[in-house]
Amino acid sequence: MAELKLPKLPDRTPIKLTIVIGAELNEALKSYADRYAQAYGSTEQIVDLIPFMLDAFLASDKSFNRTGRR
Repeated sequence: MAELKLPKLPDRTPIKLTIVIGAELNEALKSYADRYAQAYGSTEQIVDLIPFMLDAFLASDKSFNRTGRR
């Protein structure tokens, strides 16, 4: 079979994760969502922003990326 430029797509099965956060973090996330709406003119729910925030955080962690993601 010929090699394709597009590699096999990664597993995209969503995983539901439940966490408990403190009141201060909740307020900070609300503020971030408000600033996001001001910056982009699009209101997004906090729960929709969090996965992208976590991905950006992990991508920016040099020590984590040096040892490689699993």
